[in-house]
Amino acid sequence: MNRTNKRISRRAFLGSVAGAGAGLVATGASAQTITQTTIESIINSPRRGSWDDQFDAQASRNAEKVSSKVPMLSPETVSNVEVAIGTYQDIVFRGGWPVVPSSKKLRLGASDPSVSVLRQRLIASGDMARSAGTSPAFDSYVDGAVKRFQARHGLPADGVLGRHSYAALNVSAAVRLGQLETNLIRLRSMSGFLGERYVVVNIPAAHIEAVDGQRVSLRHTAIVGKISRQTPILNSKIHEVILNPYWTAPRSIIEKDIMPLMRKDPTYLTRNAIRLFDGRGNEVPPETIDWNAAEAPKLMFRQDPGKINAMSSTKINFHNPHAVYMHDTPQQSLFGKLLRFESSGCVRVENVRDLSTWLLRDTVGWDRQSMEQVIASGVSTPIELAEPVPVYFTYVTAWSTSDGVVQFRDDIYRRDGVEELALQ
Repeated sequence: MNRTNKRISRRAFLGSVAGAGAGLVATGASAQTITQTTIESIINSPRRGSWDDQFDAQASRNAEKVSSKVPMLSPETVSNVEVAIGTYQDIVFRGGWPVVPSSKKLRLGASDPSVSVLRQRLIASGDMARSAGTSPAFDSYVDGAVKRFQARHGLPADGVLGRHSYAALNVSAAVRLGQLETNLIRLRSMSGFLGERYVVVNIPAAHIEAVDGQRVSLRHTAIVGKISRQTPILNSKIHEVILNPYWTAPRSIIEKDIMPLMRKDPTYLTRNAIRLFDGRGNEVPPETIDWNAAEAPKLMFRQDPGKINAMSSTKINFHNPHAVYMHDTPQQSLFGKLLRFESSGCVRVENVRDLSTWLLRDTVGWDRQSMEQVIASGVSTPIELAEPVPVYFTYVTAWSTSDGVVQFRDDIYRRDGVEELALQ
């Protein structure tokens, strides 16, 4: 709506109020008093917030989306980050943004002096228009801005300010600027031609992109390595999808996890369908092993296919020196967690069958229906891709795929060199 139309709407509105007051004269009321009181009650409302959200109730529902079809690893992302750096340099030059008091959990409908500070903070970072003002009311303007901010920082966009949202809000502008500069170097190093089709795992975001023709085809939530067992940075090519895979436990898991579990519960291996095999392929009964020994037995620990298998329905293979891979998981509830750093280095993929279908698109005889039939059979079935698909495990904590929409994530492995950015 242009300025002229706004004037007309306001003039029409005030005229309707005056008309209502005039109608009341016939009943003995004072039109002038009623009209004046009505107008003053609107004009004197706190600087936007108490009444504006009645006329703009769509604000929170129409909060700007921060996702984009632009791949994270693209020249366009590099250009956007360069623009963002200029913007953040200006924010720092002007004194940054205020620290938002974090003593209260705030949400839509609250009225508190700290909301005025929150508004200033959201205006400074471009999440809310300056015209929204600095009212202490947590109205629909603030709700929409908070949701936008949360989405940009990988937080649940629920509009509720809790511990994680406050922590992200109160990282200083100078630190965010440094984070952008650090990641610009990483992004530039990966902004060349990566393939017509490729997969990217961004470790700090615990997120996966499947890219086709320089546009994102699929996005998947992921679970990546815990801080003590980090997912490595690597470049490779996906060459195989295995349906109903066997799982062979790596030495680290045998020593750190399975041995202690067997000391507590000697039935653990049997209950979890994990069999032991010697170097000749002979099966070894678990009860013949001394689980209190200082060293783990030099045996292969192999789990049968099935619903309780550590990789569940699917394993996605690519050659690498770290012996990591991507896979399904029986623990689907973990994908709903905010902090998804739970694995021993491999990457678990939510809705992995969608990704498998995308990977096997050009492999004759393997559509979604045929894969589902094999999974239902329980038979372990390796499938070679007709054309290997490049895969990149990256570590990017700040990027921008849309003009003015800058994404930030925690520095979970402490590689950005700033304590304030480390996972809390």
